[in-house]
Amino acid sequence: MTIFETAVRPVLFRVGGGDAEKAHEFTLERLARLRPGALAVLRRRYAVDRPVEVFGVRFPNPVGLAAGMDKNGVALRSWPALGFGFVEVGTVTAKAQPGNDRPRLFRLRDSEAVINRMGFNNAGAAALAARLAALGPLGVPLGISLGKSKVTPLEEAVQDYLTSYELLHPYADYIAVNVSSPNTPGLRTLQDKSALAALLGALVGKTPVLVKIAPDLTEPAIAELLEVCLAHGAAGVIATNTTLARDGLATPDQPRATETGGLSGRPLTERARKIVHFVHQETAGRLPVIGVGGILDPDDATRMFDAGAALLQLYTGFIYRGPALVKAAAKAKR
Repeated sequence: MTIFETAVRPVLFRVGGGDAEKAHEFTLERLARLRPGALAVLRRRYAVDRPVEVFGVRFPNPVGLAAGMDKNGVALRSWPALGFGFVEVGTVTAKAQPGNDRPRLFRLRDSEAVINRMGFNNAGAAALAARLAALGPLGVPLGISLGKSKVTPLEEAVQDYLTSYELLHPYADYIAVNVSSPNTPGLRTLQDKSALAALLGALVGKTPVLVKIAPDLTEPAIAELLEVCLAHGAAGVIATNTTLARDGLATPDQPRATETGGLSGRPLTERARKIVHFVHQETAGRLPVIGVGGILDPDDATRMFDAGAALLQLYTGFIYRGPALVKAAAKAKR
């Protein structure tokens, strides 16, 4: 057990009377206030120098922060100090939106899992662009995850994504196209062949574009999606997003299974790994894969690398294990 698990996590889990979203906001606020001296101390403790180049981008180490943790980029200076070799902000939409009603974030502690139905709550692409312009270089690669505004009809989705892309791609080392969140009505239909082809046709350009896929797709559906990615110049795939399935929950967490939203964490470990392996095999390595889902210890990281992942991302694992996991995963055998 690390200091984070024994001392820090219990405190964070009590913030706001146990409200997971209030704890999330509390953490972001504190990270955003860290001074250069504190960041330097953290960097000496957690930074790992293990460079790798993927889709033409050089990463100081292969472990990144997944989208959803810092949607609006408020704590961007802190993530590299906590050991992350890259950071993905968002998911951001062309139009600012409040997201779904609260409560919308739930911890399932015995399962080391989270259910969220956030609904792309964010300040909008223009606000993020302004923040990134003021911030300047981050020091590690920055990915920006784009989603569809909830109020935008599906038939206007391409223009909605393109609006965000035009505002944000100058600041991004890569763009992630999120067509797989279960929390925006109809969004996952954009994974269909014709819809994805139109979207990639509009977005693929100088900045590498990756497609984030759902873990609930069948292998034939993933194979079709990969054909579109290859045909339209996608730089890679992020596998996977959260799942609508509720398999693998510990008994004390079963009452939470009725909460709608996407499940992440330990119950997703094997499914995410299998999809990463399938993508790697199906494309013969032509599409680099960022593996994300259920990585909670170094062995999970090693197995994800063995499955074919070129890079990893953490979200729920970071919530439960803290920055020591970032360091351990970055050192994992690959």
